[in-house]
Amino acid sequence: MRSSPKLSRTAIGESPEKHAGGTLSKSKRDRTKGHAVIEAALLLPCLIFLFVGVFDMGFYCYALIGVENATRIAVEYTATSTYTASDSASACTLALNELALVLDLKGVSGCGSLPLKVNATAINAADGAPASQVSVQYQSSRFIPIPGLLAGRFTITRVAQMRLRS
Repeated sequence: MRSSPKLSRTAIGESPEKHAGGTLSKSKRDRTKGHAVIEAALLLPCLIFLFVGVFDMGFYCYALIGVENATRIAVEYTATSTYTASDSASACTLALNELALVLDLKGVSGCGSLPLKVNATAINAADGAPASQVSVQYQSSRFIPIPGLLAGRFTITRVAQMRLRS
């Protein structure tokens, strides 16, 4: 004897939550809206935390690139002759010009103390040839501290050596 298959409402095409017109019931719509609010409330702190971290790291990377360029430009100038090999004042001016767009260096006119220190010295290179060495040290402005990842301030130090050209 064969029995006929039993069809459920969902197999026929009807959903228990749907009315005859095909719309969701009011209670189902309210539950869906409530889920979206809860998901947004749980994800919003994570997204804000991520945005702040990316924003701070952008400032840090911009300062890092600027300090590297300032060091390179200053050592290229000081390596032009024996007279300029230890010219810290000119190296300072070149570094300040290169770092002009870094936010917390507006109004800084000297390079003797933090947030910017520039030091140029005449040295002998590893092969004994006369060379110039420039050290640029920059202390960043306060970042938003993220425990375990970002401290309040960073100090970036770059040192470059170049053989004297003459």
